[in-house]
Amino acid sequence: MTAAPPAVQDVSALADLLADGDALVLSGAGISTDSGIPDYRGATGSLRRHTPMTWQTFTRDPRGRHRYWARSYIGWRQIAQARPNAAHRAVAALQQAGAVGEVITQNVDGLHQAGGARDVLELHGGLDRTVCLACGNVADRADLDVRLREANPGFRPEVGDRDEVNPDGDVELPEEKLAGFVMVDCLACGGGPLKPDVVFFGETVPRDRVDTCFRLVDQARSLVVLGSSLTVMSGYRFVIHAAKLGIPVAIVNSGATRGDAKADVRVDAPLGDVLPELAHRLAG
Repeated sequence: MTAAPPAVQDVSALADLLADGDALVLSGAGISTDSGIPDYRGATGSLRRHTPMTWQTFTRDPRGRHRYWARSYIGWRQIAQARPNAAHRAVAALQQAGAVGEVITQNVDGLHQAGGARDVLELHGGLDRTVCLACGNVADRADLDVRLREANPGFRPEVGDRDEVNPDGDVELPEEKLAGFVMVDCLACGGGPLKPDVVFFGETVPRDRVDTCFRLVDQARSLVVLGSSLTVMSGYRFVIHAAKLGIPVAIVNSGATRGDAKADVRVDAPLGDVLPELAHRLAG
């Protein structure tokens, strides 16, 4: 196995790589932590206390689905109010300068787009939409929030009753706080259960979306991973694909990643420090 390059703080090698232009970005939860949305694993790579919602639980267990929506109803406030940080804005600036082309994001928070990035492919979907499991209708999450507010006028757990928001948009709430929550169903078909338009753990990313990502890798001059431990195959497969094609791979992340051995450039530093510096060098 090829040894991983030494992780460095200096961004010169990364700047040299992106100076060729048309880099494909693959971003993960680490790019949004400075916006107040925690990642799943942190710098150590170990899973945080929160257990993400799974596709199997959401679709097969009505109680699990009710629990998710009660928690998500509270967590949505923080997601909706989150604002893009310096790293998101730097990616947009690098796009404007031609150093970066398309962006594949594993995040569901919409912050790349809010930060000015274009051509963003949301690998795992977006929390700002809902989809009906019965009829497939896609709707605006903000519209659902209005309906939930009307259905739950008294459901306002105190700050001390809940933990911080999770990357999938929910929060931890004590079981005794969940019983009073009322969930609503799809308006389009009159009764189908709603799901956030995101890919849960254990759910398959749509094949056409994956194929599009592979094509983007094929066309890229380099692949730059930003803020992902690459622990799950969903994103790691694109690093494997790039390495097989001889496409240079750069990884910027606080802490080790699964893809380090396949990286040509490895920067172990906060994205909020690295990306603005990179944008300053390449975008002026």
